Amino acid sequence: MVQIRQRFDDRKLEDPLGVLRGELAKPGRLDSILPGQKVAVAVGSRGISGIAELTRTVVEELQRIGAEPFLVPCMGSHGGATAEGQVEVLRHLGIDESSIGCPVRSSMEVVEIDRLENGLPVYADKIAATEADAIVVINRIKPHTAFRGKIESGLMKMIAIGLGKQKGAEACHLLGFKYMAENVPEMARILMQKLPISFGVGIVENAYDQSCKIEVLPPDILEAREEELLVEAKNRLPKILFEQIDVLVIDYIGKNISGDGADPNVTGRYPTPYAHGGPDVNKMVVLDLTHETQGNANGVGTADFTTRRLVDKTNWPVTYANGLTSTVVAPTKMATVLETDRDALKAAVKTCNILDYTTCRMVRIQDTLHLGEIWISESMLSDAERQDEIEIIGEPQEFPFDEQGNLTDLA
Repeated sequence: MVQIRQRFDDRKLEDPLGVLRGELAKPGRLDSILPGQKVAVAVGSRGISGIAELTRTVVEELQRIGAEPFLVPCMGSHGGATAEGQVEVLRHLGIDESSIGCPVRSSMEVVEIDRLENGLPVYADKIAATEADAIVVINRIKPHTAFRGKIESGLMKMIAIGLGKQKGAEACHLLGFKYMAENVPEMARILMQKLPISFGVGIVENAYDQSCKIEVLPPDILEAREEELLVEAKNRLPKILFEQIDVLVIDYIGKNISGDGADPNVTGRYPTPYAHGGPDVNKMVVLDLTHETQGNANGVGTADFTTRRLVDKTNWPVTYANGLTSTVVAPTKMATVLETDRDALKAAVKTCNILDYTTCRMVRIQDTLHLGEIWISESMLSDAERQDEIEIIGEPQEFPFDEQGNLTDLA
């Protein structure tokens, strides 16, 4: 295996908090909220770069004008679909009452706001809907992992699904991902019309998991601008710069990395037929769970092989809550389990349908958010040398395994 560096557009915001304050100061944003008003600040479960600092800045600016902000977990069924679990998810992201400086109010109770023409109910968090004078939503804008549309993952999905808690997420997914491109924006439009949503903080990240654009969007321009930002986010998505891979090895999956544990836009392994793109991967191995995912192994079912270590860390009720809510249960199934990393890699090579195992095109990544430096097998060197975006930074070497057969240089 050889370590390489993939080069992507690395432009980023040098002062993201300063940019955020400047955006909040624009007309129709912070000035739409009055002193003394209670403001629900909705924050989700993704590992967004600097999310704790961005959230704290929004809270501080609200407090500066005399408003009374409080945090509301905005993550559908994540955290095992319990109020306590969702507080814990935020805590693992560095977001709690002491770090942000305002209360966290978590509940799974919802109120029905309206219904779509197709009969689907539209729900919202009861506390935000009935006790807040204003609502602010914070989220990253990026391609979805299971469908394609003008609006995918971002502020409108956060409003429609995250703010709807488990029941809202379930309602939006009820008819399947085939209709998500229609149902997500329709639900979000209703909620923006009927709830006091003041603005959304939209974040676009570059391929290195760094903020490269932050915009504060009031409801009257939110949808149109999110469509434009999604196009930019798709262009900045990190990727593996090889079209065909025999074995893809992923050190970590987790809900803080992607809703699907590992982003299918990177792996090419999609849980539905309504999204596409990425490399042609014959066999995929996932080795471990991130600490932040709290045992949620959603996405392991899209892999072919995994390890006993990952299984022992998995919280099955929390994992199954995702499939039961989204109606897509393949990602919550268990891949073939091998006792060690070495066994999992050997099994993947053995079954990857090539005549000569020594020519296996293997790629190893830490996770789908960090693709700057990755490992490729020696057989892929000639391909790498032909690409201007790739720099070879190491000499060929064997992966080191410990006495138990596990890789010793995991990130």
